[in-house]
Amino acid sequence: MLYHLLYPLHTLFSALNVFRYITFRTIYAALTAFFICYLLGPWVIERLTRSQVGQFIREDGPQSHLGKAGTPTMGGVLIVGAITLSTLMWADLTNPFVWIVSMVLLGFGTIGFVDDYLKQVKKRSRGLSVPAKLVLQTILGAAAGALVFLVPNFPTEVTVPFFKTVSPELGWGYILFAAVVIVGASNAVNLTDGLDGLAIGPVIIAGGTYMIFAYIAGHVKIASYLQIPYVPGSGEITVFCGAMAGAGLGFLWFNAYPAQLFMGDTGSLSLGAALGAIAVITKQEILLILVGGLFVIEALSVIFQVGFFKMTHGRRIFRMAPLHHHFELKGWPEPKVIVRFWIIAIALALLAMSTLKLR
Repeated sequence: MLYHLLYPLHTLFSALNVFRYITFRTIYAALTAFFICYLLGPWVIERLTRSQVGQFIREDGPQSHLGKAGTPTMGGVLIVGAITLSTLMWADLTNPFVWIVSMVLLGFGTIGFVDDYLKQVKKRSRGLSVPAKLVLQTILGAAAGALVFLVPNFPTEVTVPFFKTVSPELGWGYILFAAVVIVGASNAVNLTDGLDGLAIGPVIIAGGTYMIFAYIAGHVKIASYLQIPYVPGSGEITVFCGAMAGAGLGFLWFNAYPAQLFMGDTGSLSLGAALGAIAVITKQEILLILVGGLFVIEALSVIFQVGFFKMTHGRRIFRMAPLHHHFELKGWPEPKVIVRFWIIAIALALLAMSTLKLR
């Protein structure tokens, strides 16, 4: 919006030429999203508290969590709103990738909102059924994959980290592959969101990492030098990533231990799906396993726990899944679990960035 309003005037006011630079707009998209969350956070908390939209705590979970009961949830509305508004203000709205990733954010946010609404307002403890949720996610993921596929000159080979010459071409199959990436990322972040600030911290880290990948993928000379796929127009996704990181920081102000606000499925499903869509657009789909490695670990802990429990008729690998609860039940204080998991997320992000020179 600001880009389209102000940049055309750069011939009259040379200072406005700064709006042509993605880096400038990314910085201000991040700051805009941060201040939207920071300034509106108290109002959102007050409204949710008044509406009695409070977190439900499972009785079979860690006993230390019982004190969190009633903490306002559905704070993902604030995150999604901040990212969307900031992106509309600072991004080039003629870019199709901006609209695709925004559609994913809002679409999965809507699924999460309905799920939260049914659980928190209608008091249906299970919310949307798992099959219904998965069907809706798959439809949206496939739609996003199809839209990306239809963008002219979009490469449909898959980039494999560490191997420069291995790039399998998927053709139409790329649509299904993109849907798997988006849906998988969405649910992995959702499973991680179990402690104060645990999910939003790695989301900020992953958003910042993909901010770099998006800028590189959209810059023909840098992409050629690093031997990664050049995707025309993908650089504009840098602005969206900046907005995501900024909104995450603003939300973390209220979500840090002890949390005043939870994101709910509205936030976790939408943020995870957006990361998946960004990975698809920047051609760093496989690398998301490393960038979002913490989310992958958490998701695998649930899969292994459930599978082992069924195969052994009641035995468990972990004291409780997802993995962060295992460490809580081992006696780790919640802040220690959170910070150590953040450290792991940072280390994995740095390792992922190193692959740019190791291809």
